[in-house]
Amino acid sequence: MLVGLNKADDAGVYRINDDLAVVQTVDFITPIVDDPYSFGMIAAANALSDVYAMGGKPITAMNVVCFPSETMDISVLSQILRGALDKLNEADVALVGGHSVKDDEIKYGLSITGIIHPQRIITKSRAKVGDKLILTKPLGTGILTTAIKAGIVDDKIKARLIEQMAQLNREASEVMVSLEAHACTDITGFGLIGHVCEMAENSGVSIELYTDKVPFISEVLQFARMGLIPEGMYTNREFRAPMVEANLADEELLNVFYDPQTSGGLLIAVPPKRAEIMLTRIRQTGYREAAIVGQVVDGKKSHITLR
Repeated sequence: MLVGLNKADDAGVYRINDDLAVVQTVDFITPIVDDPYSFGMIAAANALSDVYAMGGKPITAMNVVCFPSETMDISVLSQILRGALDKLNEADVALVGGHSVKDDEIKYGLSITGIIHPQRIITKSRAKVGDKLILTKPLGTGILTTAIKAGIVDDKIKARLIEQMAQLNREASEVMVSLEAHACTDITGFGLIGHVCEMAENSGVSIELYTDKVPFISEVLQFARMGLIPEGMYTNREFRAPMVEANLADEELLNVFYDPQTSGGLLIAVPPKRAEIMLTRIRQTGYREAAIVGQVVDGKKSHITLR
């Protein structure tokens, strides 16, 4: 076992031989958009992301399904599975099976198996002082999906949000591997600050975030100021606040940094001499709002400062 339970990471890694290891993860979520096909795509992209965050190549997948088959038309499930399969095909991943149970609430995701060279694993535990931090997707999916449930998001914003959440992290992962990133994690339920805290804890470093450089979806602050905040934000903030030094006048902006994400971007720690070149290549592969959002610094370990 090369990456297991001793330090929580995005996926487990088990060595087969000197040249091959398998990467394993599972992730499933409840619906965050109304359209079943879009939900399937997002759930698949979200599950695949953990393998990409490790620098691995996903190769097979198995469905994990909870569905109220006695009260909901089975065509809804068919659309969810079709959306996921289209995303798996885009990722060149083979669907090999799965398991389903009856449940009062829809839940869907996948178990993913990938491959990686044992010497090329990228964990969240190897960030080094001086590294720059690149974030590949803008924040705000938790707040926006909460606003969708409130029925106040127009179709244009919905379409842009779905496109972002359904975007694979594959190309960004390939760039970070080719340029030898030191560490990586994907931004999901713990929000940006929560996942930054994990990287700092696992690596034994401190991290500064540049608050004016962090990309977020433009409408997010508007909805945050209306009080459309997911419950998970409060949990994230309560848990991680002791590690965080934040002197922000805009309280809603701080909430965005704690906002739980679904199928968020990668947070990549890269040596400073390669940061700009990595950022340029990541943007060229389709992550237009990717940005350098912070740096790893010397100081009190596991301390996060928002500048």
